[in-house]
Amino acid sequence: MQTDFRIAGQGSQEFTLQQNRVLRNTYFLLALSMAPTVLGALVGVQINFSFMAGSPFIAFMLFLGIAWGFMWGIERNKDSGLGVALLLGFTFFMGLMLSRILQVALGFSNGGNMITMAAAGTGAIFFVMATIATVSKRDFSNMGKFLFIGMIVILLAAVANIFFQIPALSLAISAAAVMIFSAYILYDISRIIQGGETNYVSATLSVYLSIYNVFVGLLQMIMAFTGERD
Repeated sequence: MQTDFRIAGQGSQEFTLQQNRVLRNTYFLLALSMAPTVLGALVGVQINFSFMAGSPFIAFMLFLGIAWGFMWGIERNKDSGLGVALLLGFTFFMGLMLSRILQVALGFSNGGNMITMAAAGTGAIFFVMATIATVSKRDFSNMGKFLFIGMIVILLAAVANIFFQIPALSLAISAAAVMIFSAYILYDISRIIQGGETNYVSATLSVYLSIYNVFVGLLQMIMAFTGERD
């Protein structure tokens, strides 16, 4: 009986160590992924990068195709160094795509302040959600289906608004994106802690996309409410 307890205790300890390792590696790779994102954004701003600005719908579809191609490659190679390299390449691409909204923000007299506010707000949301997932130890996996449906609704609304160009709908999409992807951060970190995700490359990709979308949503809302023209 004592041996059984000892084996059970060792198994529990190994599980905890493994999940702590996955979480630690995820945070490290997540921090590392910000470097190519910033680099891509800086390059895009410097060269006034515009991704097929004349055809917004085609550009959006092409963006999704490239992004999903990257994500497919990352998932296929998540257990090798190639997966990490693809992830860093993907984050550079996402930084390049981010440059467009940054160019719009910098067109305002308080553009730098708005970008800083959005970055600080994103950092605060990540810290709060990660802390809740870590401290509470609660399993938030039951949120997955609801969040996926919410993400699909946001995606469809974003596609529709390419044609309708309704400012109020754009603002509603941004607010919904901030809420849904903030909850996704909680969900993804919780999955790591609960043992639902054991690969730090996949975990980093999921959390990165949530952070990215929270930042974009916050920046769009901040520009809508506080943007100042010269």
